[in-house]
Amino acid sequence: MPVDSHFFDDLGADSLLMAQFCARVRKQDHLPSVSMKDIYRYPTIRSLATALGGPSDTSDAEPVPAESSPVVSADVLPPAPRSTPRYVLCGVLQFLVFLGYAYLTALVLSLGYDWISAGRNLLDSYLRAVLFGGAIFLGVCTLPILVKWVLVGRWKPQQIRIWGPAYFRFWLVKILIQINPLVLFVGSPLFVLYLKALGAHIGRGVAIFSKQVPVCTDLLTVGDNTVIRKDAYFTCYRAEAGWIRTGPVTLGKDVYISESTVLDIDSSLGDGAQLGHASSLHSGQRVPAGERWHGTPAQRTEVDYRSTVAATGCTAFTKVTYSLAQLLTAVAVYMPLAIGGASLLLNEIPQLGAVTITKPSSLTSWAFYREALIVSFVLFFGSLVVGLLLVTTVPRLLHLAIKPDKDYPLYGFRYSLLRTITRLTNNKFLLRLAGDSSLVVHYLRSLGYDLSRVEQTGSNFGSELKHEDPFLTTVGTGTMVADGLSVMNTEYSATSFRVRRVAIGPHNFLGNQVAYPPQGKTGNNCLLATKVMVPIDGPVREGVGLLGSPSFEIPRTVDRDASFDHLKAEEELRRHLHAKNKHNAVTLLSFLLARWIYTFGILLLVWGAASFYGSLGAAAIALATMLSLAFSAVYTGLMERVTTGFQQQKALFCSIYDRSFWRHERFWKHQAIDMRLLNGTPFKSLWWRLLGAHLGRRLFDDGCKLPERTLVTIGDDCTLNVGTVIQCHSQEDGSFKSDRTSIGAGCTLGVNTLVHYGVTVGDGVVLGPDSFLMKGEEVPTHAHWAGNPAKDITVRSSR
Repeated sequence: MPVDSHFFDDLGADSLLMAQFCARVRKQDHLPSVSMKDIYRYPTIRSLATALGGPSDTSDAEPVPAESSPVVSADVLPPAPRSTPRYVLCGVLQFLVFLGYAYLTALVLSLGYDWISAGRNLLDSYLRAVLFGGAIFLGVCTLPILVKWVLVGRWKPQQIRIWGPAYFRFWLVKILIQINPLVLFVGSPLFVLYLKALGAHIGRGVAIFSKQVPVCTDLLTVGDNTVIRKDAYFTCYRAEAGWIRTGPVTLGKDVYISESTVLDIDSSLGDGAQLGHASSLHSGQRVPAGERWHGTPAQRTEVDYRSTVAATGCTAFTKVTYSLAQLLTAVAVYMPLAIGGASLLLNEIPQLGAVTITKPSSLTSWAFYREALIVSFVLFFGSLVVGLLLVTTVPRLLHLAIKPDKDYPLYGFRYSLLRTITRLTNNKFLLRLAGDSSLVVHYLRSLGYDLSRVEQTGSNFGSELKHEDPFLTTVGTGTMVADGLSVMNTEYSATSFRVRRVAIGPHNFLGNQVAYPPQGKTGNNCLLATKVMVPIDGPVREGVGLLGSPSFEIPRTVDRDASFDHLKAEEELRRHLHAKNKHNAVTLLSFLLARWIYTFGILLLVWGAASFYGSLGAAAIALATMLSLAFSAVYTGLMERVTTGFQQQKALFCSIYDRSFWRHERFWKHQAIDMRLLNGTPFKSLWWRLLGAHLGRRLFDDGCKLPERTLVTIGDDCTLNVGTVIQCHSQEDGSFKSDRTSIGAGCTLGVNTLVHYGVTVGDGVVLGPDSFLMKGEEVPTHAHWAGNPAKDITVRSSR
């Protein structure tokens, strides 16, 4: 092999092959450690050897650039003692909590139902529903705060052994904090007040838009006028090696935290500091006042990520009126509909009341099930049609009052309009219905996307996509987008906001979990890899690939990915696209049918509870609640397994016009619901096993996602943090690849980490927060890796 041949351009290598090459090199004690970033930076044998300390008699190799910030690694905790009895006992206590909460909720609702039903007329019943709903709202909102102060008091930096008594208290407080209705008020002063009531030290004028609710709030300090964008993790704890480790997160005044970021425990930013999008601060990293940092782990940069939105008249009166309007809407509209709606309908509309069967003997009659079938059909398909009309009409009218590139005050009238537009047009069910098919481009256009001249591929967009303003989103001709794209249409300051157009160039491919800002410097024919940090400085990149955070250039495509280009010919494409559309149409119909049956099943459980309410009272409602959760898990899990024929999925390398890929898309469409209530409990392991994952004993899962469950193997005593994804597939342009991934025993995967396909992780490995472990990597036992892309790290001082 010529030592000056380019790995990708001359030798036809791809990233999977070079990852395997790096793994083999690392196994040789006499050779230096090689990472994928080194491969892309020095893509010949000569330049790589020179950069890593080989003979220096060559002059054509690039010099090794100095790191602007050292990698900081926290001390790795020794594994917690293993105890199956503790594991089982904790699960029993958590199950009893579920039962108790379900019964308490049912008891309160039954009392309220009886009181509301006793109303003399429609107005009286409505007023009763408002009063009762307001009381319920107040109680549900204050309960987590009271429980936190009673069970924990003030959080302190400590280590909590998972599955022990202290962990049970931690879990109980965490789940109550996260299911609090006030979490729905993210982006409002009410959410900031909620965090303050939980003990957080938050200054004046702070704006928080992230739904990742901090748990150990006493350890959170946020200075005046700080802005935290959506999808930022600052929970003040992390799980590691069988322990929960709590620690402080400190943000000074006028700090700017951009989107899709992670702030690990024991990290801080000084006054006026910035953290760019798709970046993270690891434990021990401290950003000095006024400095700008980006990357994973973050390092100093001169790029300015703060928006230039001018200060506007966001007064205390504006905040108060906005908050009161939200509370009034919740108490006077949503709560009466949710709690008193059934009572109002059944008592004031006799025709509908006659449909509901209220005698236990009716459960054995055909009329009961026939009427439930009819009502479920009307409810499901009626709500589908109404929802589609709502999201395609109302936002268009609301958007007429918002002008792009104009500064508006936070919490004002136009801010309310923007939040309504964002909430309505990010309908997850409708996008899941249309995604991964030719239908999705028509759906996105109906929302307001500018898709230029569409080159239909049948897989232009995945089923997970979010934006802030669809009417200011442009995607160029021939561009394909995988799941997880977040379009950052809005710029914020502590007092103002501005909407801006985001334009993604033509003939691009965007991988998973990409946050794209309005200043993005990518143009025509770019590959944006998974979790890449889109650059906002320098020249516009064209005809290249971008990988990592901070991003660097890689080949746009390799020979392996171009092996299906012949299918793009006009006649071939037309024929294969027609076949794909037919297959996807069957998938869509099967999905609608499955969800209708699911609605029918839930309705049967609700009506069954109503049938026995007279004899069992609140117990009937509690039983229906628990049975609904069990039915949701079992039914949707069963539908998922049906799509795979109850078989293990296989490794694939095929075109998107191959029937194997179409079956995989059907599998995605029918994937089981996300059982977030099971996070942090032993029942999450049972759930993954039901779906076909190969798991060891005593798994701790705080919120992991496994898109291909049957391709994942996880060893004993592993710790998976919130936001972790083990993704056993990749799509790049017209090709699709999937393979198995194996995680050894005793491993820890950090917050918001993504592990790709074909990866082997040895026992006892720790993967740092916000890392991206690329396809084909082999991580040796007891190693500590971090970064995007991830590599072996060394503990060095940051001071």
